[in-house]
Amino acid sequence: MSNLQVAMREPVFHMDYRVIYGDTDAGGVVYNANYLRYFEIGRTEFMRTLALPYSEIEQHGLILPVTETYLRYKAPAFYDDLLTIKASLAELKKVSCRFHYRITRCSEGKEQLLVKGFTNHACVNAQGKLTPFPSLIGEKIEAIFRKAEDDVNNS
Repeated sequence: MSNLQVAMREPVFHMDYRVIYGDTDAGGVVYNANYLRYFEIGRTEFMRTLALPYSEIEQHGLILPVTETYLRYKAPAFYDDLLTIKASLAELKKVSCRFHYRITRCSEGKEQLLVKGFTNHACVNAQGKLTPFPSLIGEKIEAIFRKAEDDVNNS
């Protein structure tokens, strides 16, 4: 069994998402599998903003398929809720990486945790073989950690 800790590591990327009707079930509650889509939205925008867009990774003939997920549901979200998706890169290894997430809603001035979790990703080539991150990509991703450390040291 994998380590189920989901602590957020700096930098933490934040973005808002308004729940659409198509995200909900007949009861108006966000369908559980949609949280994986929210994780993907957060991860994609995290990478685009802080490192490089996934399209640039794909241009190198690589993809980052999900190899493991974990979600812990704490409270439901509903149609038209304004959610905050938080994503952080928790770990970067030679051929894999791990992202952590928290999805919250502001209710009566207080942030309420709805879901937390993680996704693990393998770095694979077009033939589906594990491959190390190329140095250019690895350096851009590692720069996320260096910047966060520099921010902490300069505060």
